[in-house]
Amino acid sequence: MAIKRFTAPLLAFALVFSAGISSAQSKSETIKVSGNCSMCQKHIEAAARKAGAATAKWDKKTKMLAVSFDESKTSDDAIQKAVAAAGYDTEKYAGDEKAYQSLDECCQYDGKKKAVSK
Repeated sequence: MAIKRFTAPLLAFALVFSAGISSAQSKSETIKVSGNCSMCQKHIEAAARKAGAATAKWDKKTKMLAVSFDESKTSDDAIQKAVAAAGYDTEKYAGDEKAYQSLDECCQYDGKKKAVSK
C-alpha cells in the first residue's frame, strides 16, 4: 500500500523530468551566411541538414540561416563547418575555395569574387 502512494508522484516526476531533458537538447540558432540567390539557398540549407540540422531556412535578403537541431547529435559549429565546406562563408568559417569555385556563377558572391580574381 505504501508503494502505491509513492509510485504515482514518482512516475509524474520522471515524465516531467524526461520531457525537460528532451526539450533542452533541441536548440535554435541563426547564422550569418554569405550567398546571393535561390540556388545558394538550396545548397546552404542542404549542407545544414546534412550536418544534422532538423530544420534549415536561409533568407536571401538578410543572409541569415535559421536552424534547429538536437544538441546531442550536432552543433552550431558543425553546421557552420558543413556550410563552409559547401563553399559559403559563415560567421566563423571561410567557405572552402575549391567548393566555392565549383558553385554556379550566380552563387559566387561579391566579396569572394574580388578575392578570387587577384
